[in-house]
Amino acid sequence: MTTPPAAAATTLAPPELAELAAQLSGPLLTPESAEYDAERSGFQLARQHRPAVIVGAARPEDVQAAVRFASRHGLPVAVQATGHASAAVAGDGGLLITTSRMRGVAVDAHARTARLAAGTRWDEVIAEAAPAGLAPLSGSLPTVGAVSYTLGGGLGPLSRRYGYAADHVRSLDVVTADGERHQVTAESSPDLFWALRGARDNVGIVVAMEIDLVPVRTLYGGAMYFTGPAAAAAVDLFAEWTRGVPDGMTSSIAVVSVPDLPMVPEPIRGRRVTHLRIAYSADDLTGGPALVAPFRELGPVIDTVGEMPVTAIASIHNDPTTPGAAESDTTFLRALSGDAVRTLLTEAGPEAASPALVEVRHLGGRLSRPADVPNAVGHRDAGYLLNVISPLRGVTAEEARARHREVLAAMAPWSTGGRGLNFIGADGARDVRSAYEPDDYARLARVKAAYDPHNLFRHNLNVPPAPDLSEQP
Repeated sequence: MTTPPAAAATTLAPPELAELAAQLSGPLLTPESAEYDAERSGFQLARQHRPAVIVGAARPEDVQAAVRFASRHGLPVAVQATGHASAAVAGDGGLLITTSRMRGVAVDAHARTARLAAGTRWDEVIAEAAPAGLAPLSGSLPTVGAVSYTLGGGLGPLSRRYGYAADHVRSLDVVTADGERHQVTAESSPDLFWALRGARDNVGIVVAMEIDLVPVRTLYGGAMYFTGPAAAAAVDLFAEWTRGVPDGMTSSIAVVSVPDLPMVPEPIRGRRVTHLRIAYSADDLTGGPALVAPFRELGPVIDTVGEMPVTAIASIHNDPTTPGAAESDTTFLRALSGDAVRTLLTEAGPEAASPALVEVRHLGGRLSRPADVPNAVGHRDAGYLLNVISPLRGVTAEEARARHREVLAAMAPWSTGGRGLNFIGADGARDVRSAYEPDDYARLARVKAAYDPHNLFRHNLNVPPAPDLSEQP
């Protein structure tokens, strides 16, 4: 592998910093700055970047200036919008580019597209697209940054009908490791376009992107919560039920410990429950009630499933919106057999003594088919994605990771061995290649060698450059 330049000292000379600051529209911050901690803080509080320099980018030119400065001074670069993706890797030293000031959405209703600035969140895109009867392929939590989510693949409530969000990228404005800005499409730079859609910030920093929107105004969706014997029965039913649902039905099921707080509905407050998430998208939604009828027969204690506007999509998963510390890990499953369900219930089911949230997302449908324009998103043959998440309340990070390893080891007979990039935690970050098919990982390393041979962009889920630079794509 090409050896990256040595990292610069934590403190840079004031004249050098002043020269960079003069080129910026946004702020330049160092550990001595009063705003430093607030600027580097993201949604995930378990791990946060501790850079030597922060550039609060307000425009693409700020990103270019920051990258050129980092390259000159041997500073590894990280990029952060909302900070949801820092669950796996946080860099010490180096230069952090924050993009939260770069916000904006332009919807073209006729073309069914949207152009997004680097720091735009999904809730902003949803709000702009909805009046035209359109929606983005956003995730379960719309306050996530749209760019990083999409470049990591993008698995959300509309995915079984429409595929990964990365499959619907039209073009990308990218700053590469030489500080140059490019508009990247399948025609202009096929290898870079392929790699960016699936490798996140490994080969460049995306400052804007154009995406497809889909014609969805309403869903048949919502949540069902089960307690008592029905909680385990719902997981059993989910495994059988998902084998026959149409592609328009995207669903997941989670076993979660609900906090004992006054704002939580009484039937689930302070209990370990099963949470079914339903998002049925079709031209005709009248078939929705029949599809979920088997679960209603189990007697959910809360049932919010019904026709809903796409603007209410966040209520399906009801993910936390307040920053916090958590550990997570993930693996793809080939199938969800009866033995797999029994093992999962034993390890982390409603009766298990486990604080972890365990979620199984149903894949297949459009997710299982190649993108019209190929990209680096892998493991499309998997049937399910298993996620294990532990809020760090009353447990240490190492205790949570150890428990996750136990759960994943127990589920290994049904695992493909792969991980979902956007769901990787600290353990998975040590094995980034598990997010890709072997040939795709090798190709990514060659593209990395071509566009970032010194691994400037390495404070991330890193794909190092191929060792032989002659093996460029």
